[in-house]
Amino acid sequence: MKRIVLYIFLLFFPILSVVFVNEITRTVISKNDYKKYTIKTINSGFKNAKKCSWACHNNTNFCKKNHVKLLANHFDKTDPFYFGIVTSLKATGNYKLANIILLVIVFPLIFYILLVKCVQIQYKINKHLKND
Repeated sequence: MKRIVLYIFLLFFPILSVVFVNEITRTVISKNDYKKYTIKTINSGFKNAKKCSWACHNNTNFCKKNHVKLLANHFDKTDPFYFGIVTSLKATGNYKLANIILLVIVFPLIFYILLVKCVQIQYKINKHLKND
């Protein structure tokens, strides 16, 4: 029973954390009239050197120049991976759907399965050590 609760926790904790952080930050973002795909957005579309916006989504180089500090020295390593993913998603013909399927469903599911497998192996190790 403990394991099932742990697995449920491992499944929902990351999702709830993302929702929690998004809702907390929503309250500090000022209102705007920017729309993306006819849907009103939280962030503006204006370029802002101090904070990311939809301008960063639409112009990655602007964001890298103004906002990326930690990995700035490693663009030669991260750019092929990042732009490779973007190019691959665009190559499907439906970037938005491919993005949701792969980055929101498939990859997190794979990570979850691997995490559960790690927990199961740890339980086996603990059981083995307890028996010795």
